[in-house]
Amino acid sequence: MRVVAMQSGTSVDGIDVATVDADIVDGIGAVLELRPVRLETVEWQPVLREEILAAAHGEPRDAQAWTRLDTAIGQAFAEAAVAADGEFVVSHGQTIHHWTDESGTRGTLQLGEPSWIAERTGIPVVSHLRSADVAAGGDGAPLMGVFDRMWAAGLGIESLATVNLGGIANVQLVRGGEVLAFDTGPANCLIDAVVQRETGGSCDVDGALAAAGTVDGGLLSRLKEHPYLGRAAPKSTGRETWNLDLVDGAVGSDAIGVEDLVATLTAFTAQSVADAMPGADRVVLSGGGARNPAMVRALRERIPDAVTSDELGIDAEHKESLLFAVLGMLAWHRVPVRPGTAPARIAGRFTPSPRGFQLPPARARIDALRVRA
Repeated sequence: MRVVAMQSGTSVDGIDVATVDADIVDGIGAVLELRPVRLETVEWQPVLREEILAAAHGEPRDAQAWTRLDTAIGQAFAEAAVAADGEFVVSHGQTIHHWTDESGTRGTLQLGEPSWIAERTGIPVVSHLRSADVAAGGDGAPLMGVFDRMWAAGLGIESLATVNLGGIANVQLVRGGEVLAFDTGPANCLIDAVVQRETGGSCDVDGALAAAGTVDGGLLSRLKEHPYLGRAAPKSTGRETWNLDLVDGAVGSDAIGVEDLVATLTAFTAQSVADAMPGADRVVLSGGGARNPAMVRALRERIPDAVTSDELGIDAEHKESLLFAVLGMLAWHRVPVRPGTAPARIAGRFTPSPRGFQLPPARARIDALRVRA
């Protein structure tokens, strides 16, 4: 069947749309096979992107403004999906806030009303993919461990560590069929925020600013003192913790140029990932940060054997979109998932199409994943 999976990450750099053909092959265990048909990123309208970033940063707004934002995001996702020809849509929506404290994750908020997508496309929608895990006592993030457990089984790899470099960096360690998944801290979110404020650009294109700068050892040391880094895994975090307020507080009254600041933040991401990285037979990088040569170079200085997911047949920029296609297929077949340590739950809510929808028979499990060219 054809599935349309959509998400916008914490960097808010666009709506990633993955159209894939998905089949379940039964044999010695059930294998989910995905074949990407089209992978693309639909840019946000600049005004709406600024509104999303302001809301995520905690700017106050009234009930009408929240309603307008939820509607606008839902309509943007609907327009991104309408050109795709699928049997159902998986929409992660846009994370606005991930509520965590010392006790764990208390709640999570993704905006983008799925009814707009169902109405515009005429097909059902699976959404709200994190909430069941949070309600069951989990962190609701990261979710990539679900993908990587199945992917490792499909590759026949016993021990696999993956690093997803979106706005937030997360690590998944698969060993013996079990997964430890957690957020290590920032990946691109601090770099992007600084670049946007200082230059008006959206990101450090090709790592040019970092490459032109010098790491400030004192600032790097102050950043590494953040208490989140000392918390035991599993754990999750978000933009509400890693933002310009934190950067400005760490810089203090020191004078630092934008190149040196971006170089230091790039080193901070690489060091916080490397410090959290357990041993594994293979380390695989993905996410937008895997397209930043300065970021990849900084990581390989600390993790010499790291490769990108492109080298294993998965587009590094769209691996997370493929994750949501996998989660959608698992939900469609009512297969419970266990991203972390909480009990397994079926991830997602169903929004019918205008004609309703019919689900296939439920499955107890799907064991492995193969991604075809």
